[in-house]
Amino acid sequence: MSDRERDEHSGMETTGHEWDGIKELDTPLPRWWLWTWYATILWAVVYWILMPAWPGITGYTRGLLGHSDRAVVSQELGELAKMRQAGEARLQAASLQEIEANPELQAYAMQVGQSVFGDNCATCHGAGGAGAKGYPNLRDDVWLWGGRLDEIARTLRVGVRSGHPQALGETVMPAFGRDQMLTDAQISDLTEYVVALSGRRANAAAVARVRQTFVDQCAACHGPDGRGDRTRGVPDLTDAEWLYGSDRGAIRDQLWSGRNGVMPAWEARFSPETIKALAVYVHANAGGEPEPPPAPAVAAPGPAAPATPVAK
Repeated sequence: MSDRERDEHSGMETTGHEWDGIKELDTPLPRWWLWTWYATILWAVVYWILMPAWPGITGYTRGLLGHSDRAVVSQELGELAKMRQAGEARLQAASLQEIEANPELQAYAMQVGQSVFGDNCATCHGAGGAGAKGYPNLRDDVWLWGGRLDEIARTLRVGVRSGHPQALGETVMPAFGRDQMLTDAQISDLTEYVVALSGRRANAAAVARVRQTFVDQCAACHGPDGRGDRTRGVPDLTDAEWLYGSDRGAIRDQLWSGRNGVMPAWEARFSPETIKALAVYVHANAGGEPEPPPAPAVAAPGPAAPATPVAK
């Protein structure tokens, strides 16, 4: 018989420990908890035997099964590479228009394009392609370099002001104020002129004063009517789309400083198939322009009709 003290309320023996008048009961653990604990110990021992577990001085225990997470990951990556090779082969063999016309192939291109866009393009254009100040919005229908599939693919491939030998947009916006090409007063008047071009109320006297300056300094790129030139990426000044802002302060700052954005050339980093997939993704999800209708077929010339006799 134990000589340990028993609690008068529960009848349980105490452990002999006491804190501030509170005595600890020697309550046995529940059976289910004990068996669960024993099972985990058994599982750990089995795991140590079968799987890599214990580190050593020069290595680790390999386990009877010889399992390797590195080998599993390598195998999965190899299988993924085979799947991608099959998809890339189909993208390589198809034109951009054929990819969009084939729902299965387009779905694959969209998946690849979405992943590539998120990793490489979203930093500037935003996760949804809405852009930001100085970074074009890809979700509208305004395209500096063209919004058709071939044009988007070309822009992705060679970039803009990227130094690529085939890059478009080597024209630059002069810094009229910083380089002292125009006076401060002329830049203020030219700001009003640009505001007027976009259909907003402007200072009529300033517009009249600077009209010839616009012809001399700006019309060579933007055109005499200010509608720009998409073949060179020159913005249209008559619409409501502004890359650096539409208020007078933003327009004046652009005239003064002459900002010129740069689009990287992705040709050296992406494969032709990846550029195709990215072009399809941008075109489909971000307001791409429709493809031009095919040219009408011209019938082959038939035998000449007999001449109609003319009465004399």
